[in-house]
Amino acid sequence: MASIVKYRNLSKNQLGGVIFGCTNNTTSECITKKLFGLPAQHFSYVKNIEPGLPLFLFNYSDRKLYGIYEAVSSGKMYIDSYGWTSDGSDRTRYPAQVQIRVRRECQALSETLFKPIIFDNYYSQNHFLFELDHVQASKLISKLTSLAFAPSVYTPQNPPKLLSAKQMFPLSIQRKESQAPERPYFTDDFANSDDPFGALCNPDDSLCLNGDNPLMEASLANKNAEPEENDLIYMNLKELARHSPHSAAAVTGKSEEVTYMEDVVLEHETCENGMSTLGNRNNERPYHSLDSYTTISHLHREMEELKAFKQEQTCKIGTLEKKLAEAELEIQRLGKVCMRFESVPETSMTVGAATGNETPVESPDLNESIFLVGGYDGVSWSSALHSFSPVNDVLKTLKPMFSVRSYASVAKLNKELYVFGGGDGTLLYDTVESYNPVNNQWTSRPSLNRKKGHLASAAIHGNIFAIGGGNGVECFSDVEMFDSDVGRWISTRSMLQKRFALAAVELNGALYAVGGYDGIDYLMSAERFDPREHSWTRIRSMNTRRGCHSLVAMNEKLYVVGGFDGIDMVPSVEIYDPRVGTWMIGEPMKQSRGYSAAAVLKESIYVIGGVRANEVVLDTVERYKEGEGWETIQSRSVGQRTFASAIVFHTD
Repeated sequence: MASIVKYRNLSKNQLGGVIFGCTNNTTSECITKKLFGLPAQHFSYVKNIEPGLPLFLFNYSDRKLYGIYEAVSSGKMYIDSYGWTSDGSDRTRYPAQVQIRVRRECQALSETLFKPIIFDNYYSQNHFLFELDHVQASKLISKLTSLAFAPSVYTPQNPPKLLSAKQMFPLSIQRKESQAPERPYFTDDFANSDDPFGALCNPDDSLCLNGDNPLMEASLANKNAEPEENDLIYMNLKELARHSPHSAAAVTGKSEEVTYMEDVVLEHETCENGMSTLGNRNNERPYHSLDSYTTISHLHREMEELKAFKQEQTCKIGTLEKKLAEAELEIQRLGKVCMRFESVPETSMTVGAATGNETPVESPDLNESIFLVGGYDGVSWSSALHSFSPVNDVLKTLKPMFSVRSYASVAKLNKELYVFGGGDGTLLYDTVESYNPVNNQWTSRPSLNRKKGHLASAAIHGNIFAIGGGNGVECFSDVEMFDSDVGRWISTRSMLQKRFALAAVELNGALYAVGGYDGIDYLMSAERFDPREHSWTRIRSMNTRRGCHSLVAMNEKLYVVGGFDGIDMVPSVEIYDPRVGTWMIGEPMKQSRGYSAAAVLKESIYVIGGVRANEVVLDTVERYKEGEGWETIQSRSVGQRTFASAIVFHTD
């Protein structure tokens, strides 16, 4: 009886990812064409796929999940009308298609590891639904990322010496013995009767992966670390021969069986030295008793049993170690959740906190909250969006972004929050997405002209400017402007200087870009862009070189906060008054920090998280108010975070 195809029927806004079914037959075509497909009936949700959506591949042959992939096109019918056919003459049986790319290469997840994450999708012992909500997709990405292969290190020309700490930081800190100014580098980022498509497919026409998939091959690479079977057999035969119960050497000398066994061992040793003596040994020993062959067979069988037992024990140990690691991570996660729950009054509890649904019951007060976007918490890269109320110390979870995103930039345009660029710790993005706080929804927007991270941004007169940054090879002076009327990013007047890990802000209709790294040195210089003249001009330089700092505007002045000066993270603050045209030294923060998130809320500057000089991810918040100075806020809700972006979303 034909089985019924089941769907979750998630809407486009609810869809957080898609799993594509596969086996071991057509990887080359999938990878070379960068195209995935499913039978036509699955177009009901494939049509909801948009660029940037996470994708995964479940290999039905080994029941493992591979990723992380990402859609680079919308889900469509018949992108390739003849894909996965024997000679290209027949119409494809998998017309619901999407073009893809590899977001990050990770080891495969066995079903025992990913099944608990998507357990609600299982409708039988071996069958599950392919549609993932945002929570499931985010957890799968986090799990796969924890098993990611070490990314290649890419370095800008003459980079600043901010080195990777076990691939956790794209920019971290180390001091040379010479104490010379240091410079940043950044790293980036159906073979059986069970048919997951039910009556839609059979074992011969399943779209799948085969052994050519580099992700699958790499996940099995550590098998080569095991000793050769012949060497194990040889070692054990040698030992068993020495202690064989048939041996009578202790009484009457060596038995024929023992002598034969020693000859076998000797032949093995001789052959290992490149000298085959088999013919000579046959001449010397033309006859062996039947018992000797029986003994060899018996010993060989015992060896196979020992090997099987060893493999079974190794597998069990590996499974237990993984479970232990997962338990430790889960304990850490639950500890953070408990701290947040303790800090949230009962009246502000959300459905997301009670049921796991990420959508809050009530929207945050836009005039009381700072939005925190993405980042890194010391364990994993994040796609999360939170609203933080410093007054009540309440952190609300909002709908996450489509992508894990850190060291990106944010700006406000047309009552929406735009997030662009950045990366996931390995790969850099050109993608852009916007968030509407009214309906708690994200929307994909036109991409930047090229991939970049550690850039800055500001919005002026209905346009967003994406400023500077870098791609891992070079630092940029480029500036791109998003024209909402045209609906795309347009290259505009470049800065006078290349600036990576800079900071920028709008004040009185002008755009200011401050500090950063130009590929050689950290910078004290600053520039001002006047959209009326459409040109950049230099302004007075700061007193301190700095990059990965924060810049905010408050009370008609610019405040530059913290950062890295080429040697250390610094707590220093400088204040620029455009009316006077000079930088003044301000009161320093309580804590040295860089890569922090900063925003102005109700005439106060809030600096959240960041990294200090010993690569510790901070969980503290500092507040500055004119006339009162800096104070540390004892926040229990924010937790550790760095490489995040912050913005205040006023309703005016």
